[in-house]
Amino acid sequence: MSDTKTNSSGVQWTGVQAYTLAVVCLLLGMAGGWLIRGSQSPTAVPVEAVSASAPAPGSMGGAMGAAPSQPSPEQLKKMADTQAAPLIEKLKSDPNNPELLAGIGNYYYDAQQFPTAVDYYGRALKAKPSDAAVRTDMATAYWYMGNADSAIAEFNKALTYEPNKPNTLFNLGLVKWQGKMDINGAVADWEKLLATNPNYEGKDKVQQMIAEAKKHSNVKPGTKANPLPQ
Repeated sequence: MSDTKTNSSGVQWTGVQAYTLAVVCLLLGMAGGWLIRGSQSPTAVPVEAVSASAPAPGSMGGAMGAAPSQPSPEQLKKMADTQAAPLIEKLKSDPNNPELLAGIGNYYYDAQQFPTAVDYYGRALKAKPSDAAVRTDMATAYWYMGNADSAIAEFNKALTYEPNKPNTLFNLGLVKWQGKMDINGAVADWEKLLATNPNYEGKDKVQQMIAEAKKHSNVKPGTKANPLPQ
């Protein structure tokens, strides 16, 4: 087998490059590629980390002190369906309400039902295209679906409405880095984030990301690496 990794955009990296990126992300607390929600504090626990580890109703182990089992995708979907049901009912009399649509999208996002979340976010944005927070969440959902190109396009569109939105710039840089190996592009986004948001809560994290990314600035974006010897 050749020691290469292919990311969601189809770019191949050598095993060394992929390992280096994985180590950097682990050190930064983003081993899963966690992004920040559009309206979320940069120091908050990522919602996908919470939903992935939260026990489903009735899933606690029978023995005292037993670790809870992780909810299955089906359980997460059922939980989202239940939570979203009241909003979906309200939607019947107000089908183009952007707040209702975004709220439903949030429930499905939190349950990792990303295609459904994208559908509701898209409907919300048809009614209110300037909502940069919702567009950032939709872009983030695209990333978790493995679609880096659509994620980047939506982050950029969100920035046309709020050019200095910190969480959008944070996420855009991370997707450029992890999805495209575009180190220079990622660093530029993060440096803009810090320049335009001097009191950003996650400033130290971003500075660390910039420093680590610059160490690998020789990696060319969008190029295929030669396989390592078998």
